[in-house]
Amino acid sequence: MPGSFRDRWFECIARAGAPLCVGLDPDPALLPRSVGVRAFLGKIIEATRDIVAAYKPNLAFFEAYGSEGWDILESLRRIAGSEVLLIADGKLGDVAHTNEAYARALFGRVQADAVTVQPYLGGRALEPFFRDPERGMFVLCATSNPGAEEIQSLDVHGEPLYLNIARQARTWSPHPNVGLVLGTTKPDALAKVLEVAHDLPLLLPGGGAQGGNTQSASLLLKSKGASGLFNFSRSVIYASSGPDFAEASRRECERLKHMIGH
Repeated sequence: MPGSFRDRWFECIARAGAPLCVGLDPDPALLPRSVGVRAFLGKIIEATRDIVAAYKPNLAFFEAYGSEGWDILESLRRIAGSEVLLIADGKLGDVAHTNEAYARALFGRVQADAVTVQPYLGGRALEPFFRDPERGMFVLCATSNPGAEEIQSLDVHGEPLYLNIARQARTWSPHPNVGLVLGTTKPDALAKVLEVAHDLPLLLPGGGAQGGNTQSASLLLKSKGASGLFNFSRSVIYASSGPDFAEASRRECERLKHMIGH
């Protein structure tokens, strides 16, 4: 996969025609009846890969399947092809030598283009994730989940912690391969972060089942000249519980593309 992460970012969005990311959260309780997880994900990807820019497998859902889940995770690159970004969503972030092992697993075996990380151990510890200019990492900043404010909005020198994280994250790597995770359910936080880090790639969850306002966020990004991937998980992959689940996921992706625009 030649080229810098930043180049691939824009290439994948341009090819798809919209900054659309599909989260892969294979919950056995939600799978269509008589369809295994491998076949389910394979059909979802085959039905949508020409119109999405990225897939974001949530590692916990794959780990819950044991060795089969890891095998499926390793197969995603082959199924999706090299034309889409693969973002391994594990909210990683340990001491540096442990992060080295995570990087080998996810950039090597899984062939992910990027990972999601938490910043609690500091930028130096995260260096294994941004060392290679062809790979990227997205730092948790202002996330979409209820209750995140009790930590992320703590006052630090007169501004919320998430804004400090955004300022620091943009200084960590010598390459343009560090981005931020910002929930579309937090429009005020998104607006504040764009004032200090509009040049970073953004991963934007929360617009599907969590109820974030995707259209408003898209307009805000365009007004600031920012670039973000809008992630939808459950609303896409579980668009139908019947035998037409793959076709339904494509229809939902087409609807989302029209809503987001380019």
